[in-house]
Formats: sequence, structure tokens, C-alpha cells
Amino acid sequence: MDQTTYSPRITQLSWGRLETESGVFKDVKLYPGGVEEWDWNETGTSHDPGIQPADVERLLQRGSTVVILSRGFHERLGVAPETLEMLEEREIPAHVLQTEEAARLYEELRETEQVGALIHSTC
Repeated sequence: MDQTTYSPRITQLSWGRLETESGVFKDVKLYPGGVEEWDWNETGTSHDPGIQPADVERLLQRGSTVVILSRGFHERLGVAPETLEMLEEREIPAHVLQTEEAARLYEELRETEQVGALIHSTC
């Protein structure tokens, strides 16, 4: 894969901190060719109902063909049903996982797939 389709590597993950090749974040959006802070205030995201379709939209705009959604270390972050419905309608495979499992799967897929992820590094 060339640099524009390559999703950045996670170098370290701990409570409240996710390190990538490009920086350190609390909550992060990872996608082919980039990484950025995931600011929940932009879309009105909260633990309940959880990850909104608008949160995922940026990943799709940047070319993600597989999406990983992290629910937090203790899986307290929900995923709004509309989010999963949107991904299903667009035929985008989605994996909803505990944070460490999400990071592990992301690292496994990032070199062979155009993977995007939303990683929540606390609760």
C-alpha cells in the first residue's frame, strides 16, 4: 500500500493515552493516510447513545473500507444503532470491540486493508 492508503501505526496504548507515529491522543480517529483527535463535541457524542454516524463519516470520507469502533477499556461507550445501520447500508464491515481488542485488530488489518478506527482510551 502506498502512503495515502496506509493507516498510521499505534505505537502504545494505555488508559487515557494512545500514541501513534504522528502524535499522542486521548480519543483518536485513524484512517488511510492520517490521524486526528476525536473530539466528541463536534458531533454531540456521549457515552449513551454512543458513537454517532457523523463520527464515522470522516473515516469513510478518507477511504476506509473497514471500520473498527472502540467502546472503551470497560466498554462504557455505546454505538448508536443508526451508526451500524449506516455502515451496513454502505456495505462497510464494522467491528465493535473493547479498546485493547480494537487496537489489536486495527494493527492486524492496517497493512492489508484500508481500515479506519475510532479509539476511545478511557472507560
